[in-house]
Amino acid sequence: MNKLLTLIAALMLLTACSPEVGSKAWCEQLQAKPKGDWTANEAADYAKNCLFK
Repeated sequence: MNKLLTLIAALMLLTACSPEVGSKAWCEQLQAKPKGDWTANEAADYAKNCLFK
């Protein structure tokens, strides 16, 4: 039971670290990332949510 609670807590902490796509924090995080490392989906989301707001 203790291991299950530890696993659930760890999953909650890991999933809460990523900002929501399209948020100001997400745009800033992506700007700091080298453009060559962006995925096609990230580039499209960045253009849609950060450039053409």
